Amino acid sequence: SAPRCRLDKHLFDVRVLKGEPAELSCTVSKHDVTGTWFKDGLKLTSMDGVYFEKEGLVHKLIINKVEDIHAGKYRFEGGDIKTEASIFVEDPPQVDKVLLKNLTSVPTVAKAGEKVTIKIPFEGRLPVRATWLKDKMELIDDTRIRVDKTETFTMLSISSSERKDCGDYKVRLKNDSGVLEISLKLVVIDKPQPPAGPIKIVESSANDITIQWNPPKDDGGKPVQSYIIERQQVGKSDWVTLGETPKSCATFTTNKVEQDVSYYFRVRAVNAEGTSDALESDEVKAVSKASPGAPDPPEIVSASRDTITISWKTPRKTGSSRIVGYIVQKRKKGTTTWLPVNNVPIADRKLKMTNLKKGLQYEFRVAAVNAAGIGDASEPSQPVFARDSTKSPGQVQDLKVSNSDSTSVTLTWKRPEAKDGSDVKGYEVEMRSSNNLNWTKCNALPIEVTTYTVKGLLAKERYFLRVRALNDSGPGEAAELEAFIKAAAPAVPPRFLIDDTVKSFLVIKAGNTIRVNIPFEASPDPVVTWLKDGLPLPDQATVHTKDGTTQLLIGAAEFTDTGTYTIELQNGLGKRETFSFQVQVTDIPQPPGPIQLQENVPNTVTVTWMPSASEKWESNLYYTVLKRESQKGLWHVVGDLIYTNKFTFTKLIPGRDYYFRVVAKNSLGASGPSETVQPWRIRKPKVECQVKPQIYKGVNQNQPPRFLVPLKPHVVTTGIECRMSCAVGGHPSPKVTWYKDNRDLSSDPSYFCTNDFGVCSLVVLGVTKHDEGEYMVEATNEVGRAFTKAFLTIKGNS
Repeated sequence: SAPRCRLDKHLFDVRVLKGEPAELSCTVSKHDVTGTWFKDGLKLTSMDGVYFEKEGLVHKLIINKVEDIHAGKYRFEGGDIKTEASIFVEDPPQVDKVLLKNLTSVPTVAKAGEKVTIKIPFEGRLPVRATWLKDKMELIDDTRIRVDKTETFTMLSISSSERKDCGDYKVRLKNDSGVLEISLKLVVIDKPQPPAGPIKIVESSANDITIQWNPPKDDGGKPVQSYIIERQQVGKSDWVTLGETPKSCATFTTNKVEQDVSYYFRVRAVNAEGTSDALESDEVKAVSKASPGAPDPPEIVSASRDTITISWKTPRKTGSSRIVGYIVQKRKKGTTTWLPVNNVPIADRKLKMTNLKKGLQYEFRVAAVNAAGIGDASEPSQPVFARDSTKSPGQVQDLKVSNSDSTSVTLTWKRPEAKDGSDVKGYEVEMRSSNNLNWTKCNALPIEVTTYTVKGLLAKERYFLRVRALNDSGPGEAAELEAFIKAAAPAVPPRFLIDDTVKSFLVIKAGNTIRVNIPFEASPDPVVTWLKDGLPLPDQATVHTKDGTTQLLIGAAEFTDTGTYTIELQNGLGKRETFSFQVQVTDIPQPPGPIQLQENVPNTVTVTWMPSASEKWESNLYYTVLKRESQKGLWHVVGDLIYTNKFTFTKLIPGRDYYFRVVAKNSLGASGPSETVQPWRIRKPKVECQVKPQIYKGVNQNQPPRFLVPLKPHVVTTGIECRMSCAVGGHPSPKVTWYKDNRDLSSDPSYFCTNDFGVCSLVVLGVTKHDEGEYMVEATNEVGRAFTKAFLTIKGNS
């Protein structure tokens, strides 16, 4: 007979966007096959937009522009050939491109108190679920805010906008075919908040009062232009406007005050939208005139047989007006009479006196002068002799180089010995190069500490350095050393030393520490700048840079720490180097909501579930669907990487019970499951069975039991499922009984026994050490008996 026609290429399922063309094709092995196309069991004929083609062995069904009505199951039949596949029409949410660009590129601006309405029309397969989020939190209707949704648009309405409504908004449109997210910004402008308090009194005198305040914490969305200052006298009701200051000035001085009168002050901020409420001060009193307090005792700067120089500090209490000068007095030690040194106040706080008697011991005191008069005199100074110092200071001890580089040397030393250094007033440092015999002073004024850095030196040059102690008699004996300057380090443009330990994308669990180390090299040391999304780092982030490594540290990661981090290096060599990496802060998802089951298409089940709450902040979340066919059976994955909240399972067998489970997943792991409670079953249709009577041959067909496949030894690990099987034959069908160590297992619920047409299985769901032993299967019928044995060995987890 002629060979039958066969299918060389079957139909395959097609998923296509609504409005796009689609094609189904199959290939047969003979040219003379005339095919017929069916949709959902009904024969198709050529119609508008749908037509059939036959090119040699290839049969095609072509749809010019797919619509919802074209979704379904298609079948091709030709002679004894049959193949089928489905067309799934995807119609994700869509928004007009011009409207979308306007929403995302230009902020929506409103004045405080105005009604805000943002309407977004959309298209796509229904139902479309619309969610509005502000700062990653879903918006919920309240007395001011309302979110509306129809089958064609979604709309946000704010009846009376406030400053707190400013922020980043996101609209998420979702259906079975996909998700569309729209990001937009709302700006609400208002008059500023009051200036930040409290009002501080910088100065209060008999003639004027100076107040100070801080800018408002919220400028209302428009920059502050100026401040208005007003004053109210205590006991009166009217406020008097004193003046206005520019935005850059947060202090104000008024001379419109009277002595011993108390006032209140208030300040208002002004921007283009209006004037803020007022910040008021506490009661302020314009004090009466007061003379200065006493300064601290004056200090002796130097003394010789001809002159004594003293200095002093400003008194802590300056009185009600500024200090205009000082009066100095002297007395011989042991006397009580103070004589004036100067009759006219001097503005300096240092005085050199010459009209002194050699060898006498003097004391000095000082009084400050202001508009109210001469203040209290200070306590006397330490007594001092009018005579020359007995001897020059001794030589400094342990002069050495503590540090050096290509341009500088740091010297350290110790004071001269006690007998030679009790009156040391400071130190001087001198230097000369190896080819110069002249010494140059490095410091213009005496150095009070015992260390000094000489800068501006030449690399690879040898220098001589010396240090002298100073007292009133002049410099002491010099201590000298020689120093050789290092060669300058080679200039190295900044660059990052990126290897496999530096990741460009980090996934961090919320609450964990973010610690990133970025190595680099540069000479001289570069300026290191960190940015997040192009802006300075938030307050919770700290940066530490040392020895060619810069570190970012965030103690407890939050979802707001997600973003792009950039490091910039620049060291003056004309090149700026940057490196960026991304951080995604996430967490294990929360479980999905309750599951619902529906039979939308015969012999299938559609599983739908409420989304996980983690969808609000997790953009890469997806779902996995599992099923099992008994209440204690194993779960098997039937759908993975599902980004919608819907899944259809088609491989159902009528008469069986099915249980379903859904878990949410992301890069960190899986959530807890959401499960069905009641089993899902498709009723098994009743089939009329016609029994064909056997022709009696008069032969006894009875056979004793025999094992076609014997039981085999098993070695398994604790905790997993173990299945032992064998095959038995015989007529009539033998009765099968399982034993463990000669104990009948028929009534033991820990073991699950099956017998499918002679294939006998024993299932142990989660084995333990107690399940180890010898297992036996006994098969009996009225003709005879047979058995098979095997040993089960259990290993512990390694």
